Amino acid sequence: MSRFAPNPWGDGRRARIGLLGGSFNPAHDGHRHVAELALKLLRLDQVWLLVSPQNPLKPAAGMAALADRLASARAVIGGHPRLIATDIERFLRTRVTVATLAALRTRFRQAAFVWLMGADNLVQVSRWARWPKLFQAVPVAILARAPYSWNSSSAKAARRFGPYRLPDARSRGLVTKRPPAWVFLHTRLHPASATAIRNERTWP
Repeated sequence: MSRFAPNPWGDGRRARIGLLGGSFNPAHDGHRHVAELALKLLRLDQVWLLVSPQNPLKPAAGMAALADRLASARAVIGGHPRLIATDIERFLRTRVTVATLAALRTRFRQAAFVWLMGADNLVQVSRWARWPKLFQAVPVAILARAPYSWNSSSAKAARRFGPYRLPDARSRGLVTKRPPAWVFLHTRLHPASATAIRNERTWP
């Protein structure tokens, strides 16, 4: 199982991989916190931080250069052997999540993927392009994030895919489940915020 950044053309790694997408503008300890929880609670081999070239739902103004955001993600994960920061979407030329998933599943046929996202994204995932196909493509794990966790159960996606939600006790086998299948992990919240960090720093 390769622990190196994934080749955009794919490889034969046999691994249970969590995919954590985002702008990482910048990456912070909260991202590492989520990734490490996912490794443990879902029994994953790796978590990939997918640093997006440009989130179509976020303005380009105020978005740091991709190279800087990727560097911040790599700095945050440090030398963790099972966390990988990558800008593979730049090479795949995908901008929306369902297209990225389709490309990854084609190129990494031996891998089992699970999509990771915070409760804030569960609240607004219905704004994403072709969002139901995300739940139909791979299992999904939602991780608590204040203050969004309090009303996430009423989100459109949670209501639509409610019958496919698994109890926390079955989260360790999530990555092997046939989608749609998802869990909400009631984990310890982390206070880090990219917005707050941006307000306090200047990119080089």
